[in-house]
Amino acid sequence: MSSGIDQGGTEPKRRGRRRSGADTKAALLTAAREIFTEQGYDAATVRAIAGRAGVDPAMVNHWFGGKAGLFTAAVRIPINPDDDVPQLLAGGPEQLAERMLRRFLSAWDNAGGGQFVALMRSIATHDNAVTMLREFIQSVVFMRLIKTLGTDQPELRAALCGAQIVGLGMARYVVRLEPLASADHDVVVATIGPNLQRYLTGDISGATGP
Repeated sequence: MSSGIDQGGTEPKRRGRRRSGADTKAALLTAAREIFTEQGYDAATVRAIAGRAGVDPAMVNHWFGGKAGLFTAAVRIPINPDDDVPQLLAGGPEQLAERMLRRFLSAWDNAGGGQFVALMRSIATHDNAVTMLREFIQSVVFMRLIKTLGTDQPELRAALCGAQIVGLGMARYVVRLEPLASADHDVVVATIGPNLQRYLTGDISGATGP
């Protein structure tokens, strides 16, 4: 009588219900949030995330286009660093703040602000969401932009840019502070853009004190 154990001494895998695409994506997002939180963006690997999710690593590329796309989906911020950072930098540094603001506003407005509200709710209830947002600001987008620009005090500049964008999102989509909440993109860019541009490329020497 067969013992159910193969000749190599291992139990054969059971044939369970085939995982749906939605199940695979959900498992990858859960695993990604865990591993990005534990290891940070740079140290996290596609193989490790897929392994924890129990799926083939190729599924990361299939569903999210790679690690950067998976991070973007997991943290609910509408910027894919591999695609968007080169595009933001392509027009030169002088109008970088304007391009950045328009990119965030367009993405969030198209979703009715729901992505940002969901992110804020996650931050309120899950420590890993806080860690991932910090990774986004410090490593994934803002620091990457600023290091490419070669400006001084990159850590401070990245933090200031993050505060500006997150603060804008809070006022516009969570608190719905008028008239900012309903202002068109040109108004937002004209009023907030100069400050954000200073954080990116301007003189912030006074921030270090005498």
